[in-house]
Amino acid sequence: MKYTYTLILVVLFSVFCKAQTPIPSQEQDTLGILKLAFYDTKVMLKGIGHAYTGPLRWKKDDFIVAGAIVGGTALLYFVDDDVENYFIDRREDIPTVLDEAGERLGSPQVAYGITAGTYLFGLFTKNEKVRRTGALMTSSAVTAGLLQTLLKASTGRSRPTNGQGKFSFNPYSGEAGFRAFPSGHTILSVTMAHAVAKQFDNVWVKVGIYAIGSIAPLQRLWGGAHWLTDVALSAALSIVIVDSIDNYMNKANVYPDGSKKNNSISWKFNVGLGRAGLTGTF
Repeated sequence: MKYTYTLILVVLFSVFCKAQTPIPSQEQDTLGILKLAFYDTKVMLKGIGHAYTGPLRWKKDDFIVAGAIVGGTALLYFVDDDVENYFIDRREDIPTVLDEAGERLGSPQVAYGITAGTYLFGLFTKNEKVRRTGALMTSSAVTAGLLQTLLKASTGRSRPTNGQGKFSFNPYSGEAGFRAFPSGHTILSVTMAHAVAKQFDNVWVKVGIYAIGSIAPLQRLWGGAHWLTDVALSAALSIVIVDSIDNYMNKANVYPDGSKKNNSISWKFNVGLGRAGLTGTF
């Protein structure tokens, strides 16, 4: 319940914050670190509020994408067991260094450390582009982190290692074995990767960043901590959250000299003979 109150307070505070007046890059050097930090904090809070209230502004295309994500996840439900068995059979073949990398990259300590480090570097160097990236990473991570905490408790889905099957749920049990959805490692890793990848135009750079960001989600599968549907829907939620906050920053023009325009992923739901999937194009 305490997380619910925290979420409500954050949303209310961010929604009622006054509109931001953009700071021109030429004025940054004349402002103190604390003033820039205060400005960025307001941007991040408004971004969090924008993400949580996003469904209230959805249009037809947004509902189509949401339906495609839900439908795609439902279809993946049918192969949860097969995918689990596939990764279990190959668990011993996974290099130890890759397993440890996946475990660490999606951990809150590492994810929030990289996120905070990025923002602080941009803040103290007064680099608007890096500040914006750090602000996007931070607000997205906080939004996704609070959401995944609430969903873990309220859904109470059993982890594969419990041996009780994918249809076993025990909401608000407080047991670690019933906190499979969503995947916290996936949410933090994908949120971080997507926020960073949006800052680059080079496709191969993007691919490299997403490849690194996918290590943690895959590790959760071969580690038996989550089902495929947990990981897939968690990744989708992360992308939607980052895109929502990034769109707010662009439209509000809060970082006029540090924005990257039109870098969202366009989604398309594909259905055919023996296949169904959601394709993202960037």
